[in-house]
Amino acid sequence: MTTTLDWYGCATFAMRTAGLTIMLDAYVDRVPGAAGPGVTTDDVTEADWIVVGHSHFDHLWGAERIARRTGATIIGSHETVRIMEAQGVPLDQLVPVSGGETIDLSDGVSVRVLPSQHSCVWSHAAMHAADEVCIGDLGVHHHERLERMAQLVEWLGTLGGDVIEHLRSSNQGVRGDGGALVHLFETPDGSVLYQDTSGHWSGIMRDLRPDVAILAAAGRGNIDGEPIQGSLAQFVARQADLLRPAKVVLGHHDDWLPGFSTPTDVTPIRDELARVCPRTELLEPGYLDGTVILD
Repeated sequence: MTTTLDWYGCATFAMRTAGLTIMLDAYVDRVPGAAGPGVTTDDVTEADWIVVGHSHFDHLWGAERIARRTGATIIGSHETVRIMEAQGVPLDQLVPVSGGETIDLSDGVSVRVLPSQHSCVWSHAAMHAADEVCIGDLGVHHHERLERMAQLVEWLGTLGGDVIEHLRSSNQGVRGDGGALVHLFETPDGSVLYQDTSGHWSGIMRDLRPDVAILAAAGRGNIDGEPIQGSLAQFVARQADLLRPAKVVLGHHDDWLPGFSTPTDVTPIRDELARVCPRTELLEPGYLDGTVILD
């Protein structure tokens, strides 16, 4: 048996294991000209489960259509479930979680849901290069973070007509990120951790020990509620050092929303991983190439 990944761009993957197709996030449609696999949500015709890391549009938009088409069950935060119900997904296809739950997906495959953190998107506009060191922004209280987020949303509206139309189409009425989650899958081939935004609780991550870790590599890393004092490359490597996986796969690192995202040069991440975790292999899948991650 093998476990494979198809990357749809951004932080969205299809994981195939033990006869199941598990969508990890569901954001497939893109702004015209943005990086991606060249398919749309309508092309996703096979899914048993959709596991969502948090409720922002670049993770959740499309899950409602995939679930209605395939009958897949969606696992996500209470905010994700609220949005999906409002989008017409039947309640018997929705499993609300907040962290601490273990759910059987089939005989031999389960997922453990754990609380996590969202990246510190409030601390920047356009994303930084992976090796750019960012400092400061410590101790910023919630109300000021919300004010900065409002400024960011206003700035996004200056990125041009295609972006504005994409943001309008994908606006599902989200109320924040819904509480970011990470997921630890147990399969007959081994264990896989899935993270869709660059943040974590270090006390949770250090005890997990997955065989494969899918780690978000975009934005300003969030460690225990505060922005990393360092670079994205250092953040990813620090997570790998906590987890000690045999393999790492990156996500969220392509240019999925031009003007805001950047096509991340993974060389600094690769170099930092080699320095900090020399026994960990970095896999670098392309779009929809069925990369074998466990066998």
